[in-house]
Amino acid sequence: MKKRALILALAGIMAASLTGCGSLKDDAVVVKAGDEEITAGVANFYARYTQAQYETYFASYFGGDDMWTKNASDGKTYEESIKETLLDDLKNMALLEKHMKDYDVKLTKADKKAIDDAAEEFDKANSQKKKDKVSGSEENVKRVMTLMVIEQKMRSAIVAEANVNVTDEEAVQKHMQYVEFDYTTSSDSSDSSDTTVSDDEKKQVKEKAAAFAEGAKTAEDFAAYATGLGTEAKDATFDSDSVSPSKEVVKAADKLGEGELTGVVESDTACYVAKVTSLNDEAATESKKQSLLTEKQDKYYKKVLKKWKKEEKITVHKGTWNKIDFTKLSVKAKDTSTTGTSTDSASGN
Repeated sequence: MKKRALILALAGIMAASLTGCGSLKDDAVVVKAGDEEITAGVANFYARYTQAQYETYFASYFGGDDMWTKNASDGKTYEESIKETLLDDLKNMALLEKHMKDYDVKLTKADKKAIDDAAEEFDKANSQKKKDKVSGSEENVKRVMTLMVIEQKMRSAIVAEANVNVTDEEAVQKHMQYVEFDYTTSSDSSDSSDTTVSDDEKKQVKEKAAAFAEGAKTAEDFAAYATGLGTEAKDATFDSDSVSPSKEVVKAADKLGEGELTGVVESDTACYVAKVTSLNDEAATESKKQSLLTEKQDKYYKKVLKKWKKEEKITVHKGTWNKIDFTKLSVKAKDTSTTGTSTDSASGN
């Protein structure tokens, strides 16, 4: 997506409904790194933008309307967890802006125009009352968009200097076709949660898989043979670290040459029979190579930021930051049609 289109999409879609809010001084400082400052207004707008994405697109996965009070996997509430990440983002943004000269990073005329367009789009899409709730002044919107553009440009500049590469050996992905024979229970227990599979039932499944494996040895087409027996052969690409369709199948298949079969492989939930069809799936290998390269670049990027954090005094005014409360202000995205008109989808509380 082009940068201008991205910024416009992010800036122009928020609406808010208030259920209560603590006082927040727009010009109070939340984060300071050297001479670079992130004010409460900027921090609030950035936080509300992120909140809008979660409440609009992910709320059903994270607990519905009261998602922010639910416990996340790290032992914190979702609000605590997301706000911790956002605060780290703000620290990074301040540091990235401070080090722009080190990488000769500047905002172009096109960047500045896109930022201006973003502020204008947001201004038109929201009422003054709603803009006030999310600190959506023209100054704050432009500042947040500026920091986001700087972050994009600085990340590109930093990873460009990273001396990282991915070899073919690191990325190579093999390909297999496999048939899965699930363990099923024939229990007549009235308890629907009783899914215990007896040893006899497992034995029957294994015998079925063994019969299939024997016939597959001489079959010219593994998938067609499976179809002919009323089952289905599935495809999977893998390397030694893969866990799908199961780590047991991967371990067995990884030892084989092209065209060889595993025989019956048992796991906790099923039996498998697999055939290795390629020792180098080119498309999957190229995708894995890009994925590994991105991982290495991201690791280098984080290393640079970690170094800067150790070198620079960073001050966080937590009292101000804590006034940004996701449970008291609901912020959701607007439903924007292809014609450019917007429908406010924020619900009142």
